[in-house]
Amino acid sequence: MDPCLFLRILVGNFAIKFPANSKQSSSTASHTSTSPYYCKIRLSNRSNNQFPVHLAKIPLLSPQQQEPQHGSLSNSLAACFTLNETQIKNYSVPSENPPKLKIDIFKGSQGMSCGLLTGGKLLGRVSVTLGDLGESETRKRVIHSGWVSVGGGKKGSSAEFHLRVRAEPDPRFVFQFGGEPECSPQIFQVQGNTRQAVFTSKFSGCRNAGDRNLGTMTSMSEPGTPRNWLPSLGSNKDQSLKERKGWSITIHDLSGSPVAMASMVTPFVPSPRSDQVSKSNPGAWLILRPGHGTWNPWGRLEAWRDNSHSDAVSYRFDLLHDTATPTTVANSTISGKTGGKFTIDMSSSEATPVNSPHSSCDFGSGSASGSWSSSDFGSLPQVLYRGFVMSSSVEGAGKCSKPEVEVGVQHVTCTEDAAAFVALGAAMDLSMDACKSFSHRLRKELRQQSQGSVV
Repeated sequence: MDPCLFLRILVGNFAIKFPANSKQSSSTASHTSTSPYYCKIRLSNRSNNQFPVHLAKIPLLSPQQQEPQHGSLSNSLAACFTLNETQIKNYSVPSENPPKLKIDIFKGSQGMSCGLLTGGKLLGRVSVTLGDLGESETRKRVIHSGWVSVGGGKKGSSAEFHLRVRAEPDPRFVFQFGGEPECSPQIFQVQGNTRQAVFTSKFSGCRNAGDRNLGTMTSMSEPGTPRNWLPSLGSNKDQSLKERKGWSITIHDLSGSPVAMASMVTPFVPSPRSDQVSKSNPGAWLILRPGHGTWNPWGRLEAWRDNSHSDAVSYRFDLLHDTATPTTVANSTISGKTGGKFTIDMSSSEATPVNSPHSSCDFGSGSASGSWSSSDFGSLPQVLYRGFVMSSSVEGAGKCSKPEVEVGVQHVTCTEDAAAFVALGAAMDLSMDACKSFSHRLRKELRQQSQGSVV
């Protein structure tokens, strides 16, 4: 099956400057982090989906600087809007009101606080017409790059604002669980209205199931492999009568071969004098991939209850390397009430190296590499994570959660690549249950079978 069509509108390279005789042009120009300017970025809405509003700081440049310097704050990505195929078609329909990117520029001593506007003074507005987005379905397109006047040329408002806006195709494979992960559902690849089964899953909530699975990972004891992320698994004694442990979910291809697994390696337990999993003692999963008759660790997901928001779950995902320190590639919060998305997006950071697996895959003509055999990987360069990597949906409380996992085509070179991201999506979904208050009774599929554990 071919991947699904997605399009990203990337906005960044912000800077603002004033004439040399302007009062606003000051010594802060050499210290962009202290700039009092910020903006609100919106995409005009022509569909039923409400796009998020982004906030970003704007570095203040000296009048002599013609362009933002490479590597400075001004070169960073400020906002990214993602459109699916339906939205692309909607925005490509001719109209008297073509789609626009709108940026409101403010000046204020604080700028932003807790992600909210703090009443700064509106300096001016910038509007960029996006044109026919259908033209960007197959190639990258720079929509705007350069300086624009702010304030309509009025006296006393002669600021110039620099920005860069580009649109680029971002095809993705989309996988959807046929049911809640704890119910061991089939997993489908989705393309438009077509769904094709590509994986099966098997959930286990048995006590110490994760320990037994991890016991086969002999490769993790090799010299030089960092072990600070691996908790002790030798003790069978409970540290608490209240704990959620031993959960695992294994992803199989349609031939029945295991191609990825998520295994809970650190129990989810409440902090002292509390019914909540705290940041100081988070639960954790290992995301595993098969290799040479054993399971190899690929990533580690930690989750805990956010103290500042009683219904929110915070998470951190680290990529694991054989000889290097783990790399954090995702660190955010999801509302337990309304749900959200677990996302890995490397658009605003340096590429992250990961090792290519030795396996085979064919997800159709739209895949990044077509079909590879294990013999081909000896000549492949190290795979790099760039741009959008993956996202997985998480439903809010009381809703049936059937995670939908989107993976950037360039990051899928084999079946195990896709399966690892699917397993990660399942682990995040299950973490939402694992982080629920211990005064809450979980559904029967998640409850331990062993006497003495209260879940």
